[in-house]
Amino acid sequence: MNNQTTEQQHDGAAPARNTVAIVGRPNVGKSAIFNRLAGRRIAIVHEMSGVTRDRLACEISWEGRRFELIDTGGLERVDAARNRDEIASGIHHQVQVAIEDAAVIVLVVDLTVAVAPLDEEVASLLRRSGRPVVVAANKADDPRRDDWAAEYERLGFHVYPVSALHGRGLYDLMEEVTASLPDIPSREEEEALRVTVAGRPNAGKSSYLNRILEDERLIVSEVPGTTRDAIEVPFTIGDGAGARRYRLIDTAGVRNPKRRRDAVEMFGWMRTAESIRRADVVVLLMDATEGPRKQDKRIAAEAIEARKGILVLVNKWDLAEGTEVTRESYAAEVKKAVPFLDFAPLLFVSALTGAEVRESLDAIDYVAAQVETQITTGVLNRVIRDAVERNAPPASGNRRLKIFYAVQTGTRPVRIRFFVNDPKLVGHGYRQYLTNRLRAAFGLEGAPVVLQFSARTRE
Repeated sequence: MNNQTTEQQHDGAAPARNTVAIVGRPNVGKSAIFNRLAGRRIAIVHEMSGVTRDRLACEISWEGRRFELIDTGGLERVDAARNRDEIASGIHHQVQVAIEDAAVIVLVVDLTVAVAPLDEEVASLLRRSGRPVVVAANKADDPRRDDWAAEYERLGFHVYPVSALHGRGLYDLMEEVTASLPDIPSREEEEALRVTVAGRPNAGKSSYLNRILEDERLIVSEVPGTTRDAIEVPFTIGDGAGARRYRLIDTAGVRNPKRRRDAVEMFGWMRTAESIRRADVVVLLMDATEGPRKQDKRIAAEAIEARKGILVLVNKWDLAEGTEVTRESYAAEVKKAVPFLDFAPLLFVSALTGAEVRESLDAIDYVAAQVETQITTGVLNRVIRDAVERNAPPASGNRRLKIFYAVQTGTRPVRIRFFVNDPKLVGHGYRQYLTNRLRAAFGLEGAPVVLQFSARTRE
């Protein structure tokens, strides 16, 4: 794609933004430190080695300095990473890219064990990067362990004994980190559009985002469940006043509830749900080769409950072309499986070939604009009057619902408040009818619409 950036630099160039990367071998506490500094549990912390596979990003402020903090997967020995399996190799590549992107690097080691050969190998890699490096000697939960940090001085960097569990030593560590950050002039930026991409395992979420980014930032593998955490990637199209800025969020694949057996899978769903709640627009990515499933319905329900804009993308359409499956038949399948999603735009894309991927960004922008729709009171009430004339409000006994007027009270989501004689007279069917009339009049594709009814005594 032309004229696009992912806010990163390569080939040893100075970073374009203040980024701090946390690196180290598996299970030394990188994610625990990341969570402690971020102030909330973003990365999954679990005793299983290699739980964090991709890079996680979070923008934080420390003593007035704003920067992006990045957690990375655990590094293995280079030979093992290249030969053991493609995920391990992918992790090694991701960490290398994070190092290239970083303004400052925090190397995390385990204070309770001796310096490992892999620690020395990682330190050598970091020295070659030319970036400022500080060592966080983690698991210094007892102050009497602080002296053990001296052994790690041989790595050639300043060492800080810290405890991610209790927060000990992190202030001093971060003082050096922020002091080492370059003075990159701040710029006035529009708030980035937060886009969460969610779907079943192996639907192609990471491949789709990598196609947008044109960068193997997210590990792509045929093994379902490769992405376990929610990964945030800043992304910009264009520059200057017309730039379009996004924070693209890749999530763990949502499995069938019966198959989410371990804690890591459960935490992964919790992160996905949290990422949906924090999004402006949710992209539900389906697999053209399999059709909609219960997990897709659950994601859609979560997005609607959170009242987020939603766009449905059917990935791997290149594999469906030439088969009996058509766009019309697949759209009908989606409508049947997830009937409450009929207001969302549906596009067919291929992350592999790039077909319709650029158009999907335009669709994301379109949904974001629909969520921000503002309707003047006069126009709104003309539409409501027409709706009432077409279909009279329901009655209960001798009382019939009477709508006096309506006003829009907010966006994100679009909120409409109706002033009526008795809110109890509003049934589900008539509420849905009014919603449909509003959509017919104002579009609102992909945008949740919230109708609220308040009593007004004068009839």
